[in-house]
Amino acid sequence: MENTTIKKQTIFSGIQPSGQLCIGNYLGALLNWTKLQDDYNCLYCIVDMHAITVRQNPAELRRRSLDTLALYLAVGLEPEKNIMFIQSHVPAHAELAWVLGCYSMFGELSRMTQFKEKSVSNADNINAGLFTYPVLMAADILLYQADLVPVGQDQKQHIEITRDIATRFNSVYGDTFKTPEPFIPKEGAKIMSLTEPTKKMSKSDLSGGSIFLLDDRDTIIRKVKRAVTDSGSEVRYAEGKDGINNLLTIYSCFTGKTIAESEKEFGGVGYGDFKLAVGEATADALARIQSDFKQYLSDKEQLNGILKESSERAAYLARKTLSKVYRKVGFYSL
Repeated sequence: MENTTIKKQTIFSGIQPSGQLCIGNYLGALLNWTKLQDDYNCLYCIVDMHAITVRQNPAELRRRSLDTLALYLAVGLEPEKNIMFIQSHVPAHAELAWVLGCYSMFGELSRMTQFKEKSVSNADNINAGLFTYPVLMAADILLYQADLVPVGQDQKQHIEITRDIATRFNSVYGDTFKTPEPFIPKEGAKIMSLTEPTKKMSKSDLSGGSIFLLDDRDTIIRKVKRAVTDSGSEVRYAEGKDGINNLLTIYSCFTGKTIAESEKEFGGVGYGDFKLAVGEATADALARIQSDFKQYLSDKEQLNGILKESSERAAYLARKTLSKVYRKVGFYSL
């Protein structure tokens, strides 16, 4: 009898436990992750090692690491279907990063956009970790022989350098790593700031431009009401209407309606009423997530159990790749 079983592809992605997760993280990443968990082998990491390239409050970092897992669960990621773990719980990430660092070129790392941007915003702390960040990211992905990495357009450069490092290593030592492909969702991939709609919404923005997943209803509606739009009055998706385009995208994502349906719904309606509708739709959608988040966070024993089991599963997969790498580069083993 013919075996028709198709092996699932592997997906790896992660979020830093720094700042507060915003609707950009949810609509651009987490929501899409929930749609992938049945059809792929998914590893979703809480990348605390990446977070310390910028100075963190240790107690806050610990708290947010657990908060992030609770939010993963609250948005619908199931521990039975996904490996959800904290990066620092699997030492192989750091171990492989050192090896890959020896196959990464200074020039290609110095050209990374994120290094340039963070060097400007953290001028008093341009550390080596900030510079070699893409090498650790490559290790994260290559450890698990990932086929696909869900990323926003602004992260494609990191996947490209991961592919370059993998190809370089494979060319020297033979087939060792899979070369991953970026997986970029078509809609909702990039949610922009409410106050600066030409910039991506950020979980570290405290100026009112970001709606955080744990914002209360009044805060959400107030932020949307203050969102920058334009001098027109027509709720229409068009070039030059960055603020309205962003709000239409948010509304469509939270209601499940297309942009065209949303435009039709608000035909002849002013910006004020439109913003109120966007704020209410956002608050309604986040209310369920917030309720589930509180429930998960109240059971620390359950969260620790998930982390322990997932880190053991991740470590097993990671060790298989790392052992192969160590053997190929010539490290002596007992």
